[in-house]
Amino acid sequence: MKRYSILLFCLLTHAAFAAQDPLRIKSLQRCADLLSEDRQQWCLHAQGLGAQPPTVWLAGQRLPQADVQRQGDNLTFTLTGAHQPSAPLWLESAGDKSNPVWLSRQRSHVVAATADEVAKNMDGLTTYLDLVSLLIEEQHPGLQEAQRIADKYGAKVVGAIAPLNVYQLRLPVHDLIQRDAMILRMGSEASVDALIIEESAPERGEEGTGPSRQAINQADEWAANRFMDALYFYQRRIQASAIPVKPVRIGVIEREVDFDAPAFTGYRGPCPQGQTCVYARDGDKVESHGSHVAGILAGQGAEGGFLTGLGKASPGFEVIVERNSDAGITANIAASVNLVEDGVRVLNWSWGIHRVGAKSVQGDEVDSLVRSGLAMSGYEELLEEFFLWLRKAHPEVIVVNSAGNGASWSGTDEYRLPSSFVTDQLLVVGGHQRSDKGVPVTDPQHVRKRQSSNIDMRVDVSAAACIRSAQASEAHCGTSYATPLVTATVAAMLSINPSLTPEQVRMLLRRSALTLGLEQDFEAMDAEDLTAPILPSERNGQLNHPDLGRSARLDMQRALDLAVQSLQRVR
Repeated sequence: MKRYSILLFCLLTHAAFAAQDPLRIKSLQRCADLLSEDRQQWCLHAQGLGAQPPTVWLAGQRLPQADVQRQGDNLTFTLTGAHQPSAPLWLESAGDKSNPVWLSRQRSHVVAATADEVAKNMDGLTTYLDLVSLLIEEQHPGLQEAQRIADKYGAKVVGAIAPLNVYQLRLPVHDLIQRDAMILRMGSEASVDALIIEESAPERGEEGTGPSRQAINQADEWAANRFMDALYFYQRRIQASAIPVKPVRIGVIEREVDFDAPAFTGYRGPCPQGQTCVYARDGDKVESHGSHVAGILAGQGAEGGFLTGLGKASPGFEVIVERNSDAGITANIAASVNLVEDGVRVLNWSWGIHRVGAKSVQGDEVDSLVRSGLAMSGYEELLEEFFLWLRKAHPEVIVVNSAGNGASWSGTDEYRLPSSFVTDQLLVVGGHQRSDKGVPVTDPQHVRKRQSSNIDMRVDVSAAACIRSAQASEAHCGTSYATPLVTATVAAMLSINPSLTPEQVRMLLRRSALTLGLEQDFEAMDAEDLTAPILPSERNGQLNHPDLGRSARLDMQRALDLAVQSLQRVR
């Protein structure tokens, strides 16, 4: 009887252990006073925590057990010291390590509205009711002025993007009429440059679709950008040339990554030096937008991304997937500011928004990721301030942005943000798809413009828009997935020659580009080509070059070759 009891106990124990969820960090955010710099309180939500207190590792150091408070699956801890470096954080429990996440010690953190703090506006869009952000004129001390305005109107300062002089206020209002009346009065304050009203809408993992989704072959799509040729070039040429490649830190503005997906199961605990690392919160959807975007950059194994495919030749790339909070575009910018201050060299923005009423090239109304005119005006001011700050404080940083999938124009703020901004530090990526023509990869007819891709002179280069990884039940297409191909190429270029400026990177990408065939009977009018046309100067002054006037298609291998040549010229 005793033997059976012991056996039953062992079986139950084994079943309970097997049924336990794997250790994952689901969220990590600043909490309590977001404006405090000397003492930062952090709230962490995890799954798979056992009965014993977990060990919290930050930058390879254990946090004292006494400093970590636990309540169920939630942990709270406080960090002191205003100038401590940002670092990866992970949990360890019963020998199991969680996914690592990035903990930024920077000053930019904003609050997301709950379900009870939003309302429907006249455009039928969900808008924040009592949270608004003030962009304070740069000659004023931001926090002091925001606090003065808050006191005047009975509001409270709850968040900030301090380097941009942006401060988030919670208003004492109960409906949109009260909110609009209050922001009208706040906007008349002499020190207020703009007000940012946050609107939230469903975020699609796939923005553009097409009838051929099920027939997509990912390897064939990527071959149009010479994906494998670029990997082989880096692996062989870099080693043969003894080029001292440098590690590069990449920021990806996405919500989460599914660490149960085959592409990410290997990312646990600390990341060895010289390897590609992924820091992200864990999600539950294998086909999530963030999983696809991060997978193109750093997926492992059969789901291999470009940076992991570099193998032993790689100097090590840190891919930080971060969103700050769920506070929409404001949170995207807060996360971007933090990451730039944390040393990110390339930012991947696979997102964007259209203004309500924007028209496609066919004259139809765009319904993809739309925002009201009130929200768009605030976002425009916020983005402008971000790029002004970037140019002044971090001129080496490059932002790679998706052109969008509304079959509309990317180059005017009446249609699309942020791709409409004209700055050397913003690369805009359109989407192409493999054509049905059996021609060599170098032939312009090898690919065709994807119908849903936004277009015009503001688009710098196009890349393959469709992916179909083994983990996905169907193909996914959109400029969101073309963008990380360009981001990966730029990061590899910078690892070869870190001194490249954003202007030089754009020049090398377009100088190395393949071209895109036109499928139309007449010459394109009104800048309806996919990208800005290739100029004579981008073909070394050859006035009769057949590529002139065509759209630029990413050539990953040739771009890396030109990066090597640029380094050799410097030497």
